Amino acid sequence: MRGLIAIATGLALFATAVPALAQQATKIGQHNAWGTYSYKAASGKVCYVLTVPTDKQPPTLDHGDMFFFVSQRPGQQVSYEPQFIAGYAFQQNSKAVVTIDNKSFSMFTKGKSAWVENAAEEPVLIAAMKTGKDMKVTAKSGRGNPTSYVFSLKGISAALQSIATCK
Repeated sequence: MRGLIAIATGLALFATAVPALAQQATKIGQHNAWGTYSYKAASGKVCYVLTVPTDKQPPTLDHGDMFFFVSQRPGQQVSYEPQFIAGYAFQQNSKAVVTIDNKSFSMFTKGKSAWVENAAEEPVLIAAMKTGKDMKVTAKSGRGNPTSYVFSLKGISAALQSIATCK
C-alpha cells in the first residue's frame, strides 16, 4: 500500500511537472510498481507506463521528483520509448546509464530528461526490463553531483501489455 501511495503522489507531481499530461491524462490501471495512463494529443492517442524510484542516492541531496516511463505514440510511429525524467537539470553533455542485471544502456540527457542514445537498443532495454527485478539509473546533476536511483520492475510486463494496443 505504501508503494501505491508513493506512486500516486509521484504521478500527481509528474502531472504538475508536465501540464499537457495534467489536463488530459486518464489512468488506465496499476500493475504493482507501474501505473498506466493515456491522453489525447494533436497527433493522436498517447499511452505510457510510469514508476518512481524505490531508492535515491545520495540521501543528502534534494533529488526532486524522479520518474521512469515508457510511452507509445502510434500517431508518431513511436513504440515503447523509454525516458528518464529527473527533478533537476542534468550536467550538460553528460550521460545517464541504465543498468539491469549485467546489461547497461547509455542515455543522452537534455535538461531534466534522458533518452536511450541508440534507438536500436530501446527494444533490448524493454526486454531486459521485462526479465529483470530492479533497474538502476546513474546520472550527474547540473552541479556535478553523481546520483543513482533504483526502480522496481515488478509489474512492468503487465503494464506494457496493457498499452500494447494503444490507438
